[in-house]
Amino acid sequence: MKTIVKLPLYFCVAALLSTPVLATEYHFGGFLKANARYVDGNIAFQDSWTGGGSVTESAKRSQFSAAESRFNFSAKQGEVSGFAEIDFVGSTQGNAVISNSYSPRLRHAFIEYRGVTAGQTWSTMVNTSAFAETADLGGPLVGQAMVRQALVRYQTGHWQFALENPYTYGTTEQSSDLQKQWIDTSNDYVPDAVVRYDQQGDWGNVSVSSLLRYLDPEDSAQFGAGVSVAAKLHTFGRDDLRLQLHYGNLGRYVGTDAARDIVNGEIETTTSAMFTYRHFWTDRTRSSLFYGRTFTKVEQTDRFHIGANIFTNLSPVLALGFELGRYQIDDQLSVYSQQPAPQGSSNYAQLSLQFHL
Repeated sequence: MKTIVKLPLYFCVAALLSTPVLATEYHFGGFLKANARYVDGNIAFQDSWTGGGSVTESAKRSQFSAAESRFNFSAKQGEVSGFAEIDFVGSTQGNAVISNSYSPRLRHAFIEYRGVTAGQTWSTMVNTSAFAETADLGGPLVGQAMVRQALVRYQTGHWQFALENPYTYGTTEQSSDLQKQWIDTSNDYVPDAVVRYDQQGDWGNVSVSSLLRYLDPEDSAQFGAGVSVAAKLHTFGRDDLRLQLHYGNLGRYVGTDAARDIVNGEIETTTSAMFTYRHFWTDRTRSSLFYGRTFTKVEQTDRFHIGANIFTNLSPVLALGFELGRYQIDDQLSVYSQQPAPQGSSNYAQLSLQFHL
């Protein structure tokens, strides 16, 4: 026999209202950035200097742009939080003929819950506090770890453990005509593993990361490993020293196109470093002097970026910056083609105005 219990309406409403409902917090942010950039030399113009670049007879160009403007959104409910961010850098849609209508690109989109991060964000190899303050987007990318990708990461105390998206960037063995063949990335099936230890205090912070990789292009298994140290150290007053040191089979994780994972079927070894010192002239005005460089063993690349700038806050949310710098390619004789590698350099000047939202 089934028993039916009828409850008064006011009792049901009271029970519903007594159940805790978690409020969701929303935050919007980002910045608007206007750039004026002039480049003169024989390395082709880039919106910002990556570790790549092509040498030409002459490259002289001025460009105004707002594509680095950035918008982000975050939400939090209880122990769950999420973050997403876009900008417009690298778009192939916009052009100066028809309205410069640049398409957005995804920078970050991740979820955090009880020490676990899942989605796309900075690689665990990246310590963003060790980035230089620059007008050129990213600063001396040629000497630093700067990768965003999909990953799953667990953090406990000072330690971080992550599995990250595998991708082999490079070339297979050359054919008789010495033409490079790009690796087929459909055989990337073992995630890259990163372990990181952080320590921080009133003196600043330091991180030590190790990367373990299994690369298997065309069923030719190769194991790779590398180590990275990054730090931001407080010096005098508000000044700080930021540095990064990298060594090993780091490939695409360091130098943004300065080094490949595999070159002509052989795993690459990279040595890379970045240093920057920031000095405050006043509470509102500061300057950074920076230098980044990468060497590779197999492909014998040698590239550096040096620069100096000055920033001043016209208001608490509006910063004006001016920067002078030089990007140079001093690649050595190719060990495979026995042909001289292209060499060149370009100087640049950049003015930027940035409004933090």
